[in-house]
Amino acid sequence: MTTGTPPPTARRRSRARTFVPLAIAAWAVLEIWLLIVVGDVAGGFTVLLLLAAGVVLGAVVMKAAGRRAFRNLTETLQQMPGQPGASGSSPAPSSSRGNGFLMLGGLLIMIPGMISDVAGLLLLVPPVRSALSKYAERSLERRMRRTAPGGLSDAFQQARMHRPDGKVVQGEVIREDPSHPDENPRPPLTP
Repeated sequence: MTTGTPPPTARRRSRARTFVPLAIAAWAVLEIWLLIVVGDVAGGFTVLLLLAAGVVLGAVVMKAAGRRAFRNLTETLQQMPGQPGASGSSPAPSSSRGNGFLMLGGLLIMIPGMISDVAGLLLLVPPVRSALSKYAERSLERRMRRTAPGGLSDAFQQARMHRPDGKVVQGEVIREDPSHPDENPRPPLTP
C-alpha cells in the first residue's frame, strides 16, 4: 500500500554515539589495569581499603553537597517577594557555586577506580570547581544565544502534529455557533 509519502531515510550516526561507548570501555579497562597494578605493588587488602574509603568519602561529600544545595534553595525561596519576612527586592545570587560539581566529585570518588578518584578529588578543590562552573555557564550562554527564538515551542508543535508512525495528521476543527439556530431544526422527540 502506498501512501504517497517517501520512506524515511536512515539517519547518520553521530560521532558521540560512536566514540562515547568506546571511551567508556577504554576508561573501564584502564581503571581495572590500574587497580591490578596497585594491587600488585601494595597488596589486595590495601586496594580493598582504598575502594571502601572512596565509597565512604564520596557518600559524605555527596550528603554535604546535597544539604548545602537544599539550604541554598530554602534560603532563596524564603527571600522571594510575597513570602513572610521577605524584603521586596529580588533574591540575592547564591554565594556558593558548583554544588552540582561537588556532587559529581562525590559520585566519581564513589565509583571504584583510581582515575575516577583523582577526578573526583580534583572536583573537591574550590578553584577547579569554580573554573569549571564558569566554563559551563559561558558554554550554556553561547548555546542559548545560538538557538533560534521559538525553537522549543516549534518542537512541541511538531511533536503534537506528528503521529508515532511519522505520518502528519492534518485537520480542521468546526464548531457550530449555538447563537444561530439551524435552518432545518429537528422536531422535538415525543413518545
